[in-house]
Amino acid sequence: MGMLYHVYEWQRAALGPARAMADATRMTFSNPLNPLSRNAFGRSIAASAELFERMTRRYEKPAFGLTETVLDGKAVAVSEEIVWRQPFCNLLHFRRDLPDNGEKSPRFLLVAPMSGHYATLLRGTVEAMLPHGDVFITDWVDARDVSLADGSFDLDSYVDYVIEMLRHLGPDTHVIAVCQPSVPVFTAVARMNELDDEAAPSTMILMGGPMDTRLSPTAVNDLAAEKGIAWFRDNVIMTVPWPLPGAGRKVYPGFMQLSGFMTMNLDRHVIAHKDYFLHLVQNDGDSAEKHREFYDEYLAVMDMTAEFYLQTVESVFIRHDLPLGQMQHREWKVDASAITKTAIFTIEGEKDDITGHGQTKAALDWCTGLPASMKKHYTQPNVGHYGVFNGSRFRKHIVPRIVEFAKDHGAN
Repeated sequence: MGMLYHVYEWQRAALGPARAMADATRMTFSNPLNPLSRNAFGRSIAASAELFERMTRRYEKPAFGLTETVLDGKAVAVSEEIVWRQPFCNLLHFRRDLPDNGEKSPRFLLVAPMSGHYATLLRGTVEAMLPHGDVFITDWVDARDVSLADGSFDLDSYVDYVIEMLRHLGPDTHVIAVCQPSVPVFTAVARMNELDDEAAPSTMILMGGPMDTRLSPTAVNDLAAEKGIAWFRDNVIMTVPWPLPGAGRKVYPGFMQLSGFMTMNLDRHVIAHKDYFLHLVQNDGDSAEKHREFYDEYLAVMDMTAEFYLQTVESVFIRHDLPLGQMQHREWKVDASAITKTAIFTIEGEKDDITGHGQTKAALDWCTGLPASMKKHYTQPNVGHYGVFNGSRFRKHIVPRIVEFAKDHGAN
């Protein structure tokens, strides 16, 4: 497996001229001045060329592109600013252009998953939360772009980053963990509560998180249990090739993760691309644009450091350290009963096929130091994994519950 990443990069570079030719063909046969652009033959050539170019390119990190939100029926400008940075993460603030009248809004720290996709996967989550408070998000950096000189990054480092960001933001922050970050966020919050840290968040919202993967195991959980950590170390860990900035770093490559995602629902992706071709031929611009928007995000993937990936797989999916009371952050053992200041809200999707039913809710039982009034659970009917943090049901049913929970347990 050692040379596979190199072969991948060589193949991508070798296809460069063909991609350029395909793009030129697409522009030629879609140019309004070309008579062939107005018939099915010409549009078929243009569609074929565009499909080839899109299927062979590397998709770079998309932009959030959130420039405004609406408060009380009025449009408010939004700008992005990095307020804290480390080699593997930038803390991004979506600053709303509001008058400084002394009123404070709830402050939300949205911890995005480090699981192959960029934080922009939560664009819809950020957009839905902006009318309700001050939103910050963890903008994780692609490991292949981080020099070896910047050191390693593992699950312990992830917890350190969460603690540092919460301390940077200060008291009365509401931390929201989407899927994978639920375990390190829970660990960080438990540690801060035990230390009686004034920056311990007022609330912790865990959404579709693999807290106890022994419950209702999914195909993802079964794979980890079946293969064992040695298989993952031998088969999916690769070295970043030169001349990328992270050359020499051991990683779990994004393209490997993407191939797994695609294989799980291959028939759906094949049909989607077939339909995309037909939409282009039929000049159905709206449907084609929706396809582009989805796949521009879905196909943009990032590498994870080998140490983070392997430690997460072993601790969360194979050994079940947290539910068994064996989870450690460096030399400290996680004590869930130490959580006495931070209210906890767990959210699941009824049809989630990635994080099984009850896996997130299990965390409530561990928080024996909290009264029932500071613990809440909600299962959203008729949504899968992505519906827990995106889409119409998320906006209509989940966001109001998060905002209400934050107001009930926050200082503001």
